[in-house]
Amino acid sequence: MSDLLDFAIEAHGGWKRWQEIKGISAQAAIGGGLWHLKGWPDALAKTHVSIDPHHPIAKYVRFGGDDRSSLFESDRVALFSGDGNMIEERAAPREAFKHHTLTTPWDALDLAYFSGYAMWNYLTAPFLFKMPGFQSKEIEPWNEGSETWRRLHVTFPGEIPAHSREQTFYFDETGLLRRNDYSVDIIGGTSSANYALEPKTFGGIVFPTKRRVYAKDSDNKPLLDRIAVAIDLQSIDVS
Repeated sequence: MSDLLDFAIEAHGGWKRWQEIKGISAQAAIGGGLWHLKGWPDALAKTHVSIDPHHPIAKYVRFGGDDRSSLFESDRVALFSGDGNMIEERAAPREAFKHHTLTTPWDALDLAYFSGYAMWNYLTAPFLFKMPGFQSKEIEPWNEGSETWRRLHVTFPGEIPAHSREQTFYFDETGLLRRNDYSVDIIGGTSSANYALEPKTFGGIVFPTKRRVYAKDSDNKPLLDRIAVAIDLQSIDVS
């Protein structure tokens, strides 16, 4: 296991504290160009998300801009009405994206899958990298403005839903996550830089409370003229 991973886990609250946690939830405001492109511009503008920190499970309420809720699991997604009755579900949801491109519209179950696995990954990094099947190694550092960030190359196991199996995570001198690079495979592949901003401590764990995702150029630099995804988290609860 990489020394950088151990350093990052300690900086974010430590492995012992993480193992004690049973659930994480947050009020969220989510927007950006991607949602417009996929036909859901305000679907998650004001929502509440909760996750199981140790298994790929995420739930949204006020999903899709109304009183519905969604459930994401690694091999299933489902939608529920406001009174808790299931509206529809889909097994093996990733298979539905097989021929998708960047401009392919999403249905509600597509949205539930993407928003579910993405938020689960964001709220569990870097701790999830100690789960069985993950491989990580430190690679050459990166200069971002006046700072030098250490970088961790992570290979995800096939059973963990993620943007892509190969991802790079950047950590500052204190060990906090600052950036995550990946390709979003289910929309045909991208070159994305996800910036983790405004870290705050809740329940002994440090979380970025803002995320801003940009396309990046061939020099690995973000194209700041357009925000693909913007996430603002408020009142995070750790149980």
